[in-house]
Order: sequence, then structure tokens, then C-alpha cells
Amino acid sequence: MNQTQSERRGFLKAAGAAFTTSIFTGKVRGANDKINAAFIGCGAMGRGNIKAAMQHENLVVSAVCDVYQPNLDSGVAASRYFQARAVKDFREILADKSIDVVCIATPDHWHAYMAVEACKAGKDVYVEKPACTFVDEGKKMIQAARKYNRVVQLGTMQRSGIHFQQATDIVRRGDLGKIAFCRTWNVGNSKPERFGNPPDSDPPANLDWDMWQGPAPAHQFNANRFGVNPKWFSTFRHFWDYAGGMMTDWGVHVLDIIQMGMGDNPPKSVSALGGRYWITDNTESPDTLQVTYQYDDGFLATYEYRESNAQPLFEQGYGSAFYGNKGTLYVNRSLYKVIPEKDSTLQPVTVDKSNNSNEAHWGNFLECVKTRKKPICDIEIGVRSSVMCLLANVSLRSGLKIDWDEQNWTTVQPEARKFLSRPYRAPWKLEV
Repeated sequence: MNQTQSERRGFLKAAGAAFTTSIFTGKVRGANDKINAAFIGCGAMGRGNIKAAMQHENLVVSAVCDVYQPNLDSGVAASRYFQARAVKDFREILADKSIDVVCIATPDHWHAYMAVEACKAGKDVYVEKPACTFVDEGKKMIQAARKYNRVVQLGTMQRSGIHFQQATDIVRRGDLGKIAFCRTWNVGNSKPERFGNPPDSDPPANLDWDMWQGPAPAHQFNANRFGVNPKWFSTFRHFWDYAGGMMTDWGVHVLDIIQMGMGDNPPKSVSALGGRYWITDNTESPDTLQVTYQYDDGFLATYEYRESNAQPLFEQGYGSAFYGNKGTLYVNRSLYKVIPEKDSTLQPVTVDKSNNSNEAHWGNFLECVKTRKKPICDIEIGVRSSVMCLLANVSLRSGLKIDWDEQNWTTVQPEARKFLSRPYRAPWKLEV
């Protein structure tokens, strides 16, 4: 055993086994075949993905990529004993035929383009949530995965959490009775000035700001638009040019679990109300939001976000809840709990988190890379959960209740359709 193998095995042993079955059971690749992976985007999420992916034997971190030199350096450091190649232009990654899979953990506005191009280049893809920033992009991501026969996993890793799977099994079995209402939320209490109001300025010398903006509209550099700050999570997500605010950042996680429990069907209508009632920084997305979804399956679901009051529901600052006539179940990353209704025969249950869902999600993805099966959050599932969040923003920004035309992948309301897509800035084109 060489030094690299010894270090890796020690590293894996210390981390602990995340699941009970080996991920290397496929027949497409041999049991000892290496999977060469490249990681595009080396911020907090990118480095988290590197760490989770490295828990699995046979994966090699071949390259890391970022347009911001400090992040690129951190990505190389996170790859540890692999001594990954540092790349600044993701196109070099996609042109490298030795790369088997790519992880895309860039700002949201790059997800669709890079995922489609990676599929065209013959790579399997692990792409962070949300899948995209515009509804039309999601359809093209699905088309690309199918056309080029690629395995594409969305990074909504809660689906790989064992206690999330147990909780949604309870829902699907009917233990809670008839479910007519579901609720999701995340709440907090920030100072009104939150991220502040930095002026536009020249970008740092170690950042390729034009490449960072990519297909998004050109804008002078602003520290909050870029968003890398050790004091808080990246703030780009609060600008419409690059993301969808907390609706697509956290909403996609908690609503994805409602989808998982209730059948992964799309809502037939979406209505959102909210605005900036508290925060005074220079970001754009709402600080207070209430969204209602109506389903043909005979239930309502809601998403609630507030930044001016942290009073939790079920003593939890975020989560997903299912309300049945026999009982209620709520779940988040720490636990799930079943609360019986009065006179119900349902038994109360509390179960704590039982595995590392990030590592398990990567394990599921790598298994599917070998077997060519669809992963637990296949891109079609992931796009659907992302689109329901995007439609909430469409409703908010258009001031309309949105009815979703699933067959034609558009809104019934013509006035809302201008929010479903956006022309890409040259030279970028999203083509399947």
C-alpha cells in the first residue's frame, strides 16, 4: 500500500461509513475502475462537495476550477492528496476527455449552461441546487440529459438522508391519513442593514469578473453581487440576475421534501405575496414571503420566509410538515417527529438524523455513474422542485396568480411568460 492509499484509507475510516452497501456494484465499470472527477466552483458548496465526494473510494479529484484565485487555491487544498490540477476556464475541463464526471457548484446563473455543455461533452453531472434560474433552462437540462444519455443528479441531498426517507415513507403509506395541507418554512432575524450597501467598484485583481457574470447581464462589480465574504454565505443569491433569493436557495430544499412525500407531481397553481419590508441593504429579493401551491392531487402546500422574526414552527427554524387527519409529521436535517391527532391510534414518534446525506447523495450518484440508472434526484425530479420555486418568484414579480401548463411547459397567463426565460449575454448560448 502506497502513502496515498494509506492516507486515504485512514481518512475514510475516521470519517465513518455512511451507508450499508458498497457503491461499486455496477457492471458498466469494473470494481477497481477510477472515476475522474472535476469540480467547477470552489466556494463553500464546492469545497463541501469535494469533501463529500472524497469519502468514496475509486473517485479521483483530477481538477478543480474557479475564476476567483482564492477559491481556486482553496479547492486545490481541499482535494488534499490528489494534488488536483487548477483550472480557471471551465471549458478546459469539459474538453478534457479523461474527466468522467463534473460537479457544478457555481453561482446559480451558470448551472444550466454548464450542465448542458457537460452532457454534450459526455460527462455525467452533479449540479448544485437550484437546477436553474429560469424555467425554460430547466426543460433544456432535462432534454440534454436524455439526448446524451447522461447521469445528472441535483444536489438536493436531503433525499439521500435516511431519516428523510423514513419520514416520507410514513407519508406515502398513508399513516397520517388524508393530507390536505403541507407547510414549509425558514425564518430568521437579521439586522435591517444585513449585508450593507457597498458602492460599485473595480473587481479584485484576482477575479475574472466578466467570466463570473457569464450569460447574465453585464454589471459593474459590486461586493454584494459577487458575495464572497467570510462573515456570511454568498450574497449573490439575493440578486435576480444570478439567483432567486431564499425562495430558490432554501425553498427548494424544504419543498423538495413535500414533493418527495406527495408524489413529485407539479402544482397546478402558484400564488406568492411578499416584499422587502425590513432589510435595507442593496440586494433585491424579498425578505418576507408567503407562497401557496394548489395541487390537482387535492392538497395545498405553503412556503413561508421572514427575515425580521425568528419565532420557529415546531421549535424548528426551518423544515417541512405534512398535516393529515390522523396526525402531523415534520422533518428537517436534525430529526422527524410524528404528532398524533386527538383520539388517533397513530403513535408519537421522534427519530434523529441517522446519516450524512451529502456523502450518501454522492454515493448514490457514483453508483448510478457505474450502473447507468437514474439517481435519487434525477435531473427531471430536481428541475420540477426547482421550477415550483421559480414559479413562486414569477408570481411575485408579475403580481399574478400563476396557473402552470405542464404539457406546454409554460404559464397559462401570457403576461407572466417574460419571467420564464432570459436571453443569454454573448457569446453564451444555451443549446441542446
